[in-house]
Amino acid sequence: MPIDWTDFEKIDMRAGTVISAEKFEKANKPAYILHIDFGILGIKKSSAQITDYYLCEDLIGKQIVAIVNFSPKQIANIQSECLVLGAVGADGKVVVLQTERAVENGIKIS
Repeated sequence: MPIDWTDFEKIDMRAGTVISAEKFEKANKPAYILHIDFGILGIKKSSAQITDYYLCEDLIGKQIVAIVNFSPKQIANIQSECLVLGAVGADGKVVVLQTERAVENGIKIS
């Protein structure tokens, strides 16, 4: 379904750095709880189903891309405040979208 430019402009995608990651034990599907530093936007929490290719310790320090203007979503016992973006293969495994080089946390993706 096509969207127009004004639809795209509503999506607030930002670069942020993962500062902590832990297994999300209460999630229905395997997931991690990530705390992501988005600079001037602060630190946001996300539930991310990215356990196939990543270990918690490998995610810390990675600069990722996320949508930060969705309403918070209750997932088990946490409020997920942003959506980490990734490429989803036919097998359902997710490769996280990352910046090609370091940029300022919170910088807008367009």
